[in-house]
Amino acid sequence: MNHETDAVKVYFFPFLGGGHQIPMIDTARVFAKHGVTSTILTTPSNAAQFQNSITRDQKSNLPITIYTLTTPKNTQLPEIGMSAGPMTDSSVLLEPVKQLLLQHRPDCIVVDMFHRWAGDIIGELKVPMIVFNGNGCFPRCVLENMRKHVVFENLSSDSESFIVPGLPDRIEMTRSQVPSFRRNKSEFTDRMAQIEEKSLGIVINSFYDLEPVYADYIRNELGKKRWLVGPVSLYNRSVEDKKERGKQPTIDEQSCLNWLNSKKSNSVLYISFGSVACLPMKQLKEIAYGLEASDQPFIWVVGKIFNSSKSDDQTCSENWVLDEFEKRMKEMDKGLILRGWAPQLLILEHDAVGGFMTHCGWNSTLEGVCAGVPLITWPLSAEQFINEKLVTDVLRIGVQVGSREWGSWEEERKELVGREKVEFAVNKLMVESEEVEEMRRRVKSIAEKAKRAVEEGGSSYGDIDALIHELKILQNGKDV
Repeated sequence: MNHETDAVKVYFFPFLGGGHQIPMIDTARVFAKHGVTSTILTTPSNAAQFQNSITRDQKSNLPITIYTLTTPKNTQLPEIGMSAGPMTDSSVLLEPVKQLLLQHRPDCIVVDMFHRWAGDIIGELKVPMIVFNGNGCFPRCVLENMRKHVVFENLSSDSESFIVPGLPDRIEMTRSQVPSFRRNKSEFTDRMAQIEEKSLGIVINSFYDLEPVYADYIRNELGKKRWLVGPVSLYNRSVEDKKERGKQPTIDEQSCLNWLNSKKSNSVLYISFGSVACLPMKQLKEIAYGLEASDQPFIWVVGKIFNSSKSDDQTCSENWVLDEFEKRMKEMDKGLILRGWAPQLLILEHDAVGGFMTHCGWNSTLEGVCAGVPLITWPLSAEQFINEKLVTDVLRIGVQVGSREWGSWEEERKELVGREKVEFAVNKLMVESEEVEEMRRRVKSIAEKAKRAVEEGGSSYGDIDALIHELKILQNGKDV
């Protein structure tokens, strides 16, 4: 597969939001390392976010390029960035994608499931398609069994618990933890199901040893062809790749690492709620007070703050509370507050970091696991409450902060997790005990298995080669 004429040619069409774009870019890069001629389809503004890593790959003679999609003069390209949510409409890109596929036919196109319109046009042009779904095997199985077996109307309230039937593990949830678009039949979920039905199968950013019974469940019980190719974050080996993954950090990474160098092993809690989450200032204040009461060193990435209809005076007063907290923690050398993008991979893999408070997005969950760091789970939206169950109930490598209410990104959250819960969860994870030591042992064992999965001879390495082999058979005009 070293000769250009023999190479399998694959287009990768990531979604515009960071949570899906980042792992899709990593996936395209690793396929290029396996000899696939990889082309990433994206908008000009999004291309700038990962151009440096692709340029480094090209200098290493990897067969990977970026193709920027342009639309007619009277059509506005989406300028969305990392915070695009799943409901974002990307259909303005339909025509440029169609024209590209008419002119240049790849052996396959890997499409993010949030491009809900893409299945129709790709199917019409008879281009082989694989779906990238952005989450793991476990949440996929839980959601599918909910759809088949749970009648939400029969529950007496949002807080009534129910067991998701038919799964290898006992998974108990409440209606309040389930995405609103999953509680009722919706066009959103129907369209995602349709694009998958038209595909050859799904590419999953996971690895077999993380969730083996659920990887088997997808194939054997759900009847879906799937390839586990992750954790794709582990393909970022250089400091530059780790530092710039997603976006350029808004802090000098060396000053952050120098601060960590001054701390004891496993003593620092890292806190981040991802690229989309938007918490109100009153919740940030509870986090701040809880952290201060715990007396544990921390690095806290403060993301976007939900802007309610408060007066300017109220907003300034609340910002002042956080600014004063930041100043006080800095003077005490107790914590760092980062605003904007952080070099998460570099921070998590530092020896001083002993815990990760996370929203349980699939990327962050995997990155914490791969770093061998136990988690404090604080799910907010998407499938994050389900990911929490994997972390705390199945893998037993984390503690719950007590978040109970699913919410959309666009609305202010009703639930307020108090400072007492924050303090309790932080101390439970960061103060050494036999329970915490056992969690650390388990997560470090999983981290070693993750590293083996992506090396030659590993399960994910083998799945990538198996998929390339199937595409090679299709390329030669044979049925897979």
